[in-house]
Amino acid sequence: MSAQPGPLPPASGERWRTEVTLEDLEDTAELATGLAGLLGPGDLLVLTGGLGAGKTTFTQSLGAALGVTGMISSPTFILSRIHRAQGTGPDLVHVDAYRSDSAGLESLDLLSTMAEAVTVVEWGRGVVESALVGTDGSWLDLELLREDSSPSTDAAASDTSSKAEIITDFSETEAEVLGSARRAVLRGYGPAWAQPPAL
Repeated sequence: MSAQPGPLPPASGERWRTEVTLEDLEDTAELATGLAGLLGPGDLLVLTGGLGAGKTTFTQSLGAALGVTGMISSPTFILSRIHRAQGTGPDLVHVDAYRSDSAGLESLDLLSTMAEAVTVVEWGRGVVESALVGTDGSWLDLELLREDSSPSTDAAASDTSSKAEIITDFSETEAEVLGSARRAVLRGYGPAWAQPPAL
């Protein structure tokens, strides 16, 4: 298994693209709550963002809105967690693909949980879409960006030839604690996401 040096560029063929400004972590939580109302069993959300971009806050808020059990934390050391629904809603499967590849993710057998769950895969862009929903399937791609960064559609951000950064400090950054502004870029793929959702 090899670590990705940075986010891969978004897949081609997006049906739409929406960008919103998130002033703080509360806005990030509101975005997650809004999306939770639109997601159901079988839905795939590919989540991208650097350290301190708000991925964990987003997923915690998504899980709370879906009403799942268990504490949702960054899946840094455990590649996949299943959070069971408390009621009639879908389970939430939370996956970290940063240090994995297609073969490593296949060993998690995510296909066996897809039908009953909303599946959120951090750093899964370019790795999980085809394997989980097929080339003609549907998924959402959400990229969370700190205000000092740019979407990976920019040439500099999509350049994967730079050296991989080894991260050893997984504590919250000052920006996470203070809740600095971020941008969310949401893209829809496939027939199920032919139109942008009203958020």
